[in-house]
Amino acid sequence: MRIDKYLWAIRFYKSRNEASIACKKGHIRIDEVVAKPAREIFGGEQLMIRKNQMEFTLLVLGTPRSRVGAKLVERYAKDLTPEDIRKARSEIAINQAKNRFETGGRPSKKNRRDLMDFMESESDSTDE
Repeated sequence: MRIDKYLWAIRFYKSRNEASIACKKGHIRIDEVVAKPAREIFGGEQLMIRKNQMEFTLLVLGTPRSRVGAKLVERYAKDLTPEDIRKARSEIAINQAKNRFETGGRPSKKNRRDLMDFMESESDSTDE
């Protein structure tokens, strides 16, 4: 099975195109060698995948015939990523969520008109 199809089948990427692009960019390595999207994958190989600024390590246990459900992924791949790296990534995600600036979204017509009126009144008062 092709590496891009395998990564899509085990739900590591949402589409085969995404997996193929990651291969072309050099984010997928098989036993420390950069893999092309058409590279055949076999059981027992170790994959190193760079995704979202994090290095994942997977062990290929088998190749599925087609895309599998989330519960069946562990039959085909074993996650060997160190726990401290996974924990650091989750902490980064939590901090990013806390620091996200909440906006009210796009202003309505009324808000825009009020702002324009305010700006005009400010410019009139500074002219005097």
